[in-house]
Amino acid sequence: MQALRIYAGPKALAHIRQHGLQPEHVGVIPGAAGGPKGLILGPLDRFLFGEWLPQSTQAVDLVGASIGAWRMATACLHQPVQALERLERDYIAQHYELPVGQKRPTAQQVTEEFARNLAAFYGGRIEEVLQHPRYRLHVVTSHGRGLLQREHPWRTPLGYAGAFMRNLIHRPAMGASLERVVFSNQPELPFDPRDYPTQLVALTPQNFMPAVQASCSIPFVLQAVHDISGAPAGAYWDGGITDYHLHLNYKGLVLYPHFQQAVVPGWLDKSLKWRHKSTAFLDNTIVLAPNPEWVQTLPNGKLPDRSDFMTYANDLPGRVQAWTGAAKASQQLADEFAQWLRDPQVDRVRPL
Repeated sequence: MQALRIYAGPKALAHIRQHGLQPEHVGVIPGAAGGPKGLILGPLDRFLFGEWLPQSTQAVDLVGASIGAWRMATACLHQPVQALERLERDYIAQHYELPVGQKRPTAQQVTEEFARNLAAFYGGRIEEVLQHPRYRLHVVTSHGRGLLQREHPWRTPLGYAGAFMRNLIHRPAMGASLERVVFSNQPELPFDPRDYPTQLVALTPQNFMPAVQASCSIPFVLQAVHDISGAPAGAYWDGGITDYHLHLNYKGLVLYPHFQQAVVPGWLDKSLKWRHKSTAFLDNTIVLAPNPEWVQTLPNGKLPDRSDFMTYANDLPGRVQAWTGAAKASQQLADEFAQWLRDPQVDRVRPL
């Protein structure tokens, strides 16, 4: 069974027909939010950043939200293959001991542990990320406004209820509750930000850690990060809320390792199926995604996801075994993509 499916927007497909796909063609690589689902992209990441892209010299914009931000920042480290392998190991090994009778860890417990993990992972290496000679990092966060300006026991749930209603009516209207704030080490973004209220903030050694933590701070699972240096005051949450799968109006050819075909705009759009379709924003995008039938062969018949923390609870060895099995099986995705690059058969490429 083939594990990999390749999808392309119309302009990207025309490019493949005329030129194939070479590393020097790629201008942007996005990294979606999605928690443990991102584990299946580890082998693809290691192939792209360790073998394929080093064959070219052009600048590449890396845009990430949540675990995607962690993946893209890690790709900027020296020896990216080893760094990405460590990311996979550390992510799989994370564990939050639950007291008797408690079904899930508290937001404070997860926040404190995650902050320690980030400090251990990037400590002393932030300049490697920010000064990479080719890769330009853009970390997406969601900045609270109105009731969400500060995290609060009752204003925050009400604020997210309001955000849901605004988003249901019109996605840009959600900007009254949550704006997109992108922390970038570049003066310009690799996409047109006019689709949604957006601010660009310089990514610096002082705000790197809180920006990455904020981008991964799922509401009610982790605590918000407040008052990030150099950025507007207030609470910052997971970048996936505003930009779940980074369905953005990109500039240049986009190569997108993803865990599904659909590029869903925001986290609150997950149940809004009419927003899961491709748009003109993705005309220049090539999506690499797993075959849904192949996914059923993974442990538990699915991609790893956050529900596994509750399913396995304190059974750390059981979850580690399942997630490690999925990550190892995903080597097939990278192998098939490498094979396709050697012989880029257009008939394998499906419309996005």
